[in-house]
Amino acid sequence: MWNRLNKSMMFCQMMFGLSFYGVMIILTRFFLETLQYSEADTLMVVGAFSAVGPLFGIAGGFIIDRFLGAYRSLTLSFISFGTGYALLVLGASMHNVPMSLAGIAVASYARGLMFPAYQPLFKRTFESQESFENGYPVNYSINNMGAFVSQYLFPPLVAYIGFNGGFLISCVMATLAFVLLLITRKGLLGVSPKLDNEPVSKKNWIQFIAVSIAMIALVFYMFSDMEMGKNIVYAIGIAALGYFAYLMTKAEAQEAKNMGAILIMVALTIAFFVYYGQMMTSMNLVAINTMKGDLFGFIPMMPEAAMAMNPLWCMVGGPLITLVFTSLEKKDIHFSTATKVGFAFIMTAIAFGILTAAVMFIGDDVVVRPEVFLAIHFFQALAEVIVGSLVVAFILSAAPKHIEAFSVSLFSVATALAGVVGAVFSTGIALEPGQQLTQSLAQSLYGNYFGAFTIAAIALVAVAFAASKLITKMMSGQVEATGELQQAES
Repeated sequence: MWNRLNKSMMFCQMMFGLSFYGVMIILTRFFLETLQYSEADTLMVVGAFSAVGPLFGIAGGFIIDRFLGAYRSLTLSFISFGTGYALLVLGASMHNVPMSLAGIAVASYARGLMFPAYQPLFKRTFESQESFENGYPVNYSINNMGAFVSQYLFPPLVAYIGFNGGFLISCVMATLAFVLLLITRKGLLGVSPKLDNEPVSKKNWIQFIAVSIAMIALVFYMFSDMEMGKNIVYAIGIAALGYFAYLMTKAEAQEAKNMGAILIMVALTIAFFVYYGQMMTSMNLVAINTMKGDLFGFIPMMPEAAMAMNPLWCMVGGPLITLVFTSLEKKDIHFSTATKVGFAFIMTAIAFGILTAAVMFIGDDVVVRPEVFLAIHFFQALAEVIVGSLVVAFILSAAPKHIEAFSVSLFSVATALAGVVGAVFSTGIALEPGQQLTQSLAQSLYGNYFGAFTIAAIALVAVAFAASKLITKMMSGQVEATGELQQAES
């Protein structure tokens, strides 16, 4: 199952995790302390940074399918990551807001270019769909290994080398991934789509450059005016889903049903990532304002580094989820992807229930122990591994081949829409400048907020299980056709 190509791609994935989430973990304090943003504005910027990149997976999918192919796009994405982080180095050194916003705009665009390029190309490095589905959660764990190391180490490291030093480290790691992609170029082109092995016309290069400049300028504008920016995200996301629905009306009967099943899965993904987005926004803010003490009394843990607990558990969760479901399948126990998403919402309800209880019973010192966040992130991480890896595999298995990259980009659209919606929700717990957090304020402000999320998660469990039955019925024609084809071939 494993070979030189997918191992090298997973190294690039780790470099992405180390560099991107290293930047992510220090952005909140960077905007609060260096750029003097308010809590509400910072929550919107950080939430948008985690969301806007996936949104531009739409542009990335279009570029991959029409202009450059997967390998070229993936290579260019790491060049863009390096450029964006370099701009952040300059912005931090000069305390320059426009330069910093330009940096996160370029990095956001790079993420949009990377996602729809990486998944299909990574899939082609495996011998079969089954091997890919079993291997992808491990890749997800590799990404989270990088995320964990960076999220745990960047906050104390930045205390010594400054924000500009932290951004510089991310720039170096993005460059290493780019170099490895050049080294493995021949092998990756051997498994790449036809477009990657054809020369790119001057016209396509010009169109690519024009689209890229337009996208980066749009992202910069969105970060500069977040009120208008969130409306742009909504418009682009709805337009992408609408276009996919339009393509569905032009497809043949079974293909249209498959595409309809993808749309249902995208809707469940949007709901889930509203919860996931809280980790970077509201949950992170609560940790910064309330978390004190060392984990288990001896492991140093800075408040903003509480986010590192998520990738820590994801590293464990990837192989664990693979082991559990493959073991059940050997016993002829099979669950659909939507049913597995239902399991994910059960875990999410538990996670948010724990946080609700923690803030509702908070003491006079207004302190939540690190162990509480460790438990929260355990359940949320398992849920994330299920949705983050298995939904992508489902889309790849159901999507028409001629719009494969665009179909995968719908997962990015879902995370983007959810991220912005989640960021908007999270501003409801932002303190006013100079406002002090007290026991009663934490209980009413934080408790009511996370309590509502817990109740909604329980309702979504039922929705996901109902969706599973509907999707199974819609996809039954494809299963029968595949069985007939396999019988004819044998």
